[in-house]
Amino acid sequence: MEAHVGDKIVVRSTHQGEAERSGEVLGCHEPDGGPPYRVRWEDGHEGLFFPQGTVTVVSPREASRG
Repeated sequence: MEAHVGDKIVVRSTHQGEAERSGEVLGCHEPDGGPPYRVRWEDGHEGLFFPQGTVTVVSPREASRG
């Protein structure tokens, strides 16, 4: 997985009825965009995120086309 500052991380639930969550990437551990990522979640919480499972990265360029 590769993400960069400003990208959006979307975590989709694997359980029926649970909402997805999303946040903005504030920082990357690896210069090439590798994890872990510092993320500000939509509820305002910030923390380190180690992606797994049903995670999607959306760059600002992709979001503006959509």
